[in-house]
Amino acid sequence: MVSWLRWLWYHRNYIIIVVTPLALLPLPLIIPTSEAKCGYAIILMALYWCTECMPLAVTALLPVVLFPMMGIMKAGDVSIEYLKDSNMLFIGGLLVAIAVEHWSLHKRIALRVLLLLGVRPALLMLGFMIVSFFLSMWISNSATTAMMLPIAQAVLQQLKATEARADERDFQAAAENNHAFELEITQTKEEKMEEKPDTEVQLEDGEYEHECRPESLQESKRKALEMKYQLLIKGMSMCVCYSASIGGTATLTGTTPNLILKGQIDELFPENDDVINFASWFAFAFPNAVLMLVLTFLWLHFVFLGFNMKKSFGCGIKSDRDKEAYAVMKQEHNKLERMPFAEWAVLIIFVLLVALWFTREPGFIDGWATVLFNKGGPFVSDGTIAILMSMLFFVIPSQMPKRGGYGINAEGEIVNAPTTLLTWQVVHERMPWNIILLLGGGYALAAGSEESGLSKLLGDSLAPLQQIPPYAISLLLCMLVATFTECSSNTATTTLFLPILASMAIAIEIHPLYVMIPCTIAASLAFMLPVATPPNAIAFSFGKLKVMDMVKTGFVLNIIGILTVNLGINTWGYAMFDLGTIPHWVNITNSGP
Repeated sequence: MVSWLRWLWYHRNYIIIVVTPLALLPLPLIIPTSEAKCGYAIILMALYWCTECMPLAVTALLPVVLFPMMGIMKAGDVSIEYLKDSNMLFIGGLLVAIAVEHWSLHKRIALRVLLLLGVRPALLMLGFMIVSFFLSMWISNSATTAMMLPIAQAVLQQLKATEARADERDFQAAAENNHAFELEITQTKEEKMEEKPDTEVQLEDGEYEHECRPESLQESKRKALEMKYQLLIKGMSMCVCYSASIGGTATLTGTTPNLILKGQIDELFPENDDVINFASWFAFAFPNAVLMLVLTFLWLHFVFLGFNMKKSFGCGIKSDRDKEAYAVMKQEHNKLERMPFAEWAVLIIFVLLVALWFTREPGFIDGWATVLFNKGGPFVSDGTIAILMSMLFFVIPSQMPKRGGYGINAEGEIVNAPTTLLTWQVVHERMPWNIILLLGGGYALAAGSEESGLSKLLGDSLAPLQQIPPYAISLLLCMLVATFTECSSNTATTTLFLPILASMAIAIEIHPLYVMIPCTIAASLAFMLPVATPPNAIAFSFGKLKVMDMVKTGFVLNIIGILTVNLGINTWGYAMFDLGTIPHWVNITNSGP
């Protein structure tokens, strides 16, 4: 029986792939409507995504097969969904991230910030959180975590070694001044053999006092130091992975769910006047992410460093231990040498890209795109800018042209030109092409749901929710999504939920963004389980964490995240997106058949 169960477990993926579609087949056969057929496809993909019996990207291709065969959409219409403007924005953002990583610009930024903040425990934790938060706004959360954790470990190891040496010095100094200890040193070998490790001294009132030998005291200090730094390594590992996940929510290109939201809004509401763009998302999500980061820091400080802020921050006092740990980071920074031309070029392109994103359509005034290109319609988008700037990486050389370098050397010989800032080989190795297919699969699902009428059916069935206050609906949905994303990828979670939420919002007559934005951010709040996100998995293995360590810490952070995003959507987000009224583009979209 055991061997049979083991065989089933080893072959579970094959069993799920075959059995699931057969088990669900009665749905479209008994109810031969387009809504039931589309529901069959969505349930099948949801189960495949949750169990990961097939690669996520392969599952995302199922609409290309199922929708045409079921008569839901034409093959050409389905295929078009796999490369939309949001995909272009994603590709452009990733090319920038690859360039930053390829030339180690992110490592230079990280070390420079840590050198500025210092190495006291609380400052160190805050420094790693700020750097991880900032970097994950622009590069992948996994890359940020994988880069920051080795730096954190190196600094903590140096702090531990320095503190151990300081304790040894203190112990020796105390021993020299301790006459009783000197007498013990002069004892004969025979006396030492007879001596017990600990002694009990009788006091005048007949009670006994337990007296420890200096060696046992030193050993207890060593164990206490070991436990202290084991806890610190756990705390630092968690603070890096959690702040990377939080930072990803701050920008439109920071994490995949944000781009899925933009794509779904553009797909479901084509006349939305570009309501979600880089600037509008940043204006809402960045303050929310900063608030979440501050509360996360306070919670992690309490868990791993306690309440004593004065001791943790050091109040400006620098000990020898701090100076030695600072020297380690300084040495790591010095290994990078001077900032070469390639890093300067990448930095300039990066800054220029962000500036163009912010000023394209700031909202309160006409942006440069409106003045120059978009007078007749929304021709230029954030994706246009991302592709334009990322193409420069394949044009600009990685070295400045100079005599004796490349071009013509001192002898007048022609020297081969260096490579450009990025080559296609580097991009091919680092580009996560599977995410592009995942995005496309989500857009295809949304289009199929709309075309088949399933979205309207689901929305109408949720109409009784109109009796519940909108803020309570948003809160409950965020809790549902945050729970679901713990055992499913945030990409799959967002893809499955957003079309349903849009239909529900229309049915109960609230602004679609009122529920779609909080739930998109909630999909990134996967803090409780190691398998929930790649950063969690990296930190789990690196920091020698236990599952319960993440569960206990992450549960509170999930609550913090849900409360902060709902605070944001009901305050500045409410005013920013005018969530109190149903926008005209919702009415236009749904005035059709």
